[in-house]
Amino acid sequence: MKKIAIIFAGGAGQRMGAEIPKQFLKVQGKEILIHTLELFESNQNIDEIYVACIKDYIDFVNDLVKKYNVSKVKRVFPGGITGQDSIFIGLSEVKKDNDNAIVLIHDGVRPLVSEETINSCVDSVMKYGSAITTTPCFETPIKSVSGESVEEMPERKIMYTAQAPQCFYLNDIYEMHLKERKINPNYDGIVDSCGLMFKNGIKCHLVEGNRGNIKVTTPEDYCTLLGNYASVDYKQLLELEESKKKQENEKKLVLK
Repeated sequence: MKKIAIIFAGGAGQRMGAEIPKQFLKVQGKEILIHTLELFESNQNIDEIYVACIKDYIDFVNDLVKKYNVSKVKRVFPGGITGQDSIFIGLSEVKKDNDNAIVLIHDGVRPLVSEETINSCVDSVMKYGSAITTTPCFETPIKSVSGESVEEMPERKIMYTAQAPQCFYLNDIYEMHLKERKINPNYDGIVDSCGLMFKNGIKCHLVEGNRGNIKVTTPEDYCTLLGNYASVDYKQLLELEESKKKQENEKKLVLK
């Protein structure tokens, strides 16, 4: 059974305030979307990639895919009016070519998901039928319906933050979308795939993700992303320096 990543890059980036959609902002000279696609391109568990994007940018995305040789991308297609509508369109595109598959639903502006997380998601779907990438809640959670005062303080140890990918068998998540669209075509109250499945009584299995796997939505997120990439470069530089010192020490021992 194929493992297929469905990547959503349809946001206009209004909260970012940039002249171009946030998924096309660059980090280290390369578009955020390409950084994301390359993670799934290099993962041996992923067979194909489908990309939803703004209609006017389809040719641009196709050009980027060719430029960076992201060979697993099978199709680039226009997204829908809402996020959930785009997911349904993406699932429908995959459905054209597959009777069933494991689908990993992921944001194009989450370029730091780890290889381990992707692999854990695939394993979880094969074992439990679903995978919701999460991280433990590190801040103190507070519930306030009014937004003016503290009404409840849940225990932090039982609270998690949902991320992406969110993963299922294609037929399962597709069926839930068909069911929801009949009674709630605008997906009112549904914020993600986990919420859709949970509403319909489907038990979703948690997979621990990496905290750096942020979704770039605001200028502050973009600054954090730049810092995260810089820290990765710095770590690699230190590793190279350590390797160089080790080799020099080994040469000295040989000469002695």
